[in-house]
Amino acid sequence: MKNWLGLIIGNSRLHWCYFEDEKMCQTWNTPQVDSLRELPLVVDRTLYGYLKEKIPLYIASVVPSATKIYLSLSQTRIIDPTVIPLLDIYSTMGVDRILTLWGAGCNYGFPCLVIDSGTALTFTGADENKKLIGGAILPGVRLQLQTLFFNTAALPEIEVIQEITPRWAKNTPSAIQSGVIYTIVAGIKDFCQDWWQQYPQSQVILTGGDAVLLGEYLQAISPEIRNKINVNTNLIFLGIKEYLKKEK
Repeated sequence: MKNWLGLIIGNSRLHWCYFEDEKMCQTWNTPQVDSLRELPLVVDRTLYGYLKEKIPLYIASVVPSATKIYLSLSQTRIIDPTVIPLLDIYSTMGVDRILTLWGAGCNYGFPCLVIDSGTALTFTGADENKKLIGGAILPGVRLQLQTLFFNTAALPEIEVIQEITPRWAKNTPSAIQSGVIYTIVAGIKDFCQDWWQQYPQSQVILTGGDAVLLGEYLQAISPEIRNKINVNTNLIFLGIKEYLKKEK
């Protein structure tokens, strides 16, 4: 295959990639759309040109209702995760977690642990035999901040910040930031340490929309953990690339 597009339909955004054979040339993040008529309004001219050229479009989605929009495009191909030769994958496991785990193992080696930081923060690990060991799911950084705002009467809405707030805060906004940031970092540290006890030589890869942000938090709070973690924000697209090799 020469040229192809990948589309990840996430809970909050659309994530696109353009490959020329096995070379990733460009990526985009765009808002969700309610119909194909809205696409020219949210994607740039280059991406829209690729779509009009009917370049094969491989879609992985965690939002089934949004997937229907693209089924009318003749070039659409829905990714079938059962093609991927990972063992012990359960039926309700998200295709995004399967693709990132496969992309991690193929590019960094098995065993591996993927930490995907998007709307949700997920941990997904496989052993040296490409067998799913398991994982965990919790709310991501932004979702935790939003939950406090929408489900309490007095707590303010807090934006995600790059700087590390003091652990022992003296005002409400900083206290919220401290609670979310330090507990997420502590959770990542705990999961990684437990994983490395079982698989000392395993690679750990941090990916997703907040991967760089969490990498900065880890560097400030637990640099010894951060130095052992790879950051690759395009891991799921590498998973699609490896999937296409198996699909042929």
